[in-house]
Amino acid sequence: MNDPKDIEADVLIVGGGMAAGWAAVSAAKAGASVVVVDKGFMGTSGVTATAGPNHWWVPPEPALRQAAVTRRLESACGLADSEWMARIIDITWRSIPELDAYYPFSSDGNGGLFRAGLRGPEYLRGLRHYATTLGARVLDHHPALELLARPDGSVGGALGYDRLNRTRWRARAGAVILATGGCGFRSGLIGSYSNTGDGYLMGVEAGAELSGMEFCVSYSISPAWLSTRTLPYTGARYYDASGEELDVPAGPDRQREHLLALADAFRVGPVYADLHEAPKALPNVVRQIQPATVAAFERRGLDMFRDRFEVKLFGEGTIRGTGGLRIVDTDCATSVHGLFAAGDAATREHIAGATSGGGAQNAAWALSSGVLSGRAAVSFAKKRGRAQCSGALLALGRAGLRPNVKRASLSDQKALQKIAHDEILDLDKALRRRKEVLAASTQTLEEAWCYTKDSVGDDGLGVVAARETAALVATARWCNAAALGREESRGMHVREDFPHSDPQMEHRRILTGLDQIRIRADVATETKALA
Repeated sequence: MNDPKDIEADVLIVGGGMAAGWAAVSAAKAGASVVVVDKGFMGTSGVTATAGPNHWWVPPEPALRQAAVTRRLESACGLADSEWMARIIDITWRSIPELDAYYPFSSDGNGGLFRAGLRGPEYLRGLRHYATTLGARVLDHHPALELLARPDGSVGGALGYDRLNRTRWRARAGAVILATGGCGFRSGLIGSYSNTGDGYLMGVEAGAELSGMEFCVSYSISPAWLSTRTLPYTGARYYDASGEELDVPAGPDRQREHLLALADAFRVGPVYADLHEAPKALPNVVRQIQPATVAAFERRGLDMFRDRFEVKLFGEGTIRGTGGLRIVDTDCATSVHGLFAAGDAATREHIAGATSGGGAQNAAWALSSGVLSGRAAVSFAKKRGRAQCSGALLALGRAGLRPNVKRASLSDQKALQKIAHDEILDLDKALRRRKEVLAASTQTLEEAWCYTKDSVGDDGLGVVAARETAALVATARWCNAAALGREESRGMHVREDFPHSDPQMEHRRILTGLDQIRIRADVATETKALA
């Protein structure tokens, strides 16, 4: 590869989704020079761009907000924090109106604007416009490959690859925010192809910790030929190939039973959904806020609310799970100085606990963690000053970058990615976790990791692909290790050999290490649980 081009900024943001956009806005408003590097095109990258995100939108009346927090705490299985929830709700309420000049909000029918739900494509386009208007610089198709560290161990930049110009880039920054999204394990989930766990891998290589990785058992149902969004399926009925209705439990409190019933049905043969009994207003709502869902049917000449159609479950991994880089303070800092995390790259346990924050809570978290991390990164960079941020930087990346062997073919990469996908998202393994199954997955993933970490692509784009594969396999290892280590059932993590929750494990589980994974209890949550 050619000599790298140099980039300098007070704050470097890695990623291009909702969290990255709000981080860029927040940092630019604080007067910093901001550079965003995205592996795709900021505004179309990630799962938000294809969605109609519904934020956790609660008016500022104390009783309403307390009720919202209480409801969420009841489903968090002891791992969420009411103070964090209150902050996230408040930041979301105050931030969304900032988009008035950049997003065409719809009427709420009462003379005001409807702000709770936004159309994903227009939302991210408006967010990009807002950030660049404030002075943020966006570099599209610039995937980051590894972080750079100063002599004192703090993070001071990143190295990456310019896909269009086929050259390397090197960024020096006062602080770095990882807003790279979660990991969908290349399941086909709409918008998730670029969500390969890159931020987790870069963060751990720098010394950051992970939390909540066991809570990754989440799936969305879609037409079998293409992943779409799940809003229409709230009132669906399901049938087998003979037209016999299946007994599939419904309701937010029966999610596991719902998934198990569908998994058993898929093992027998194709499953079909029928949306005849959907609320009358739903077709217009779906067309308004989730147009990609409607298009998938219209291209096949189907009416999703009249025609019965085959469905499939698409794994969501840590995107709708709750795991990610551990947050150590109220400003979304990781355990490494100069490194912050936002959105699905960070753990969402603070607001979601052990159950998915998919939908309102995750969207509010992406927004608010972006705002918090952007502001805190500027503060960190300013305190350090340019003098402390100069000097030599050490490249921290390993797997897929500095191998012991020379090459990994494209077929090797795809095979390794499939291993990561199957060991984490296979319905039987994910929904029926038990020691012997998890132990077998451990062995499979360790073998895959030994090969992955010592492989590299043929050229610049090949290195990007090899790095994505390394992140996928590494993330699978962390998810599996966390599931094996939590010997109880809690939230979306269910162990058939430990079917009940253990009061002694009402704490977060912290993972560290790359080749050797270590797990420990989060003393803070353990102390809070015992108080």
